[in-house]
Amino acid sequence: MPNLDFLGYVLPVLVLALVAAYSIRILREYERGVVFTLGRLQGVKGPGLVIVIPLVQQMERVDLRTRVLDVPPQDVISRDNVSVRVNAVVYFRVIEPEKAIVQVAAYNLATSELAQTTLRSVVGQHELDQMLAERDRLNADVQRILDEQTDAWGIKVSNVELKHIDLDEKMVRAIARQAEAERLRRAKIIDAEGELQAAEKLVEAGDIMARRPESMQLRYLGTLANIAGEKSSTIVFPLPIDLLHGLGGLRNPPQESSRTT
Repeated sequence: MPNLDFLGYVLPVLVLALVAAYSIRILREYERGVVFTLGRLQGVKGPGLVIVIPLVQQMERVDLRTRVLDVPPQDVISRDNVSVRVNAVVYFRVIEPEKAIVQVAAYNLATSELAQTTLRSVVGQHELDQMLAERDRLNADVQRILDEQTDAWGIKVSNVELKHIDLDEKMVRAIARQAEAERLRRAKIIDAEGELQAAEKLVEAGDIMARRPESMQLRYLGTLANIAGEKSSTIVFPLPIDLLHGLGGLRNPPQESSRTT
């Protein structure tokens, strides 16, 4: 019976090969295996070669690398009743594989759903101006809340970044008008401050000239030099007010009082 003898040798070898193929697991450096023995948690193994007893033990692979979770766009009503559409990116990784398997089912899906609800909750507590100007603060708030809530799952949320804050066309036009009005307001304030500073300097110059009358003559000469340098057919000579008073006194000499005899 040569065929039976051949099967008697080959069959055990095939069985052992199948058992070895099912029992031997190789985990990469970034992988860990959560092993259960008869349904009870035995521990975390890996990386490298791991032996699993068939029909007695089961193993769940867990990837420890940082994962990128793209949060779908969320419709949010801000605190000042503005409708916006916000999406974000969440970076997280598993730091405790046994918790990620035992404490939550499908930790990737659970983290994604939690990120969506947290994003809507945090963004809805701020006004539109805060969303646009304080994006780093929003990122930090969402990251902190997510990290606290996923800590029980053995997950570490390392970073959250808001990608886009989309507004409707009417709101975009309103923001543009508001920005233009703000720029005009600042320009008027700067002009007014310049006029105020110039007026203060003119008052100081007037006080100095009042104390030193000869400085007024120098001012006259400087004005004449400026006028002479221009291409003009008319030259205006400034005349001191004191001189006019003097000419008026010559024109109307004081009358001597009549003596009474």
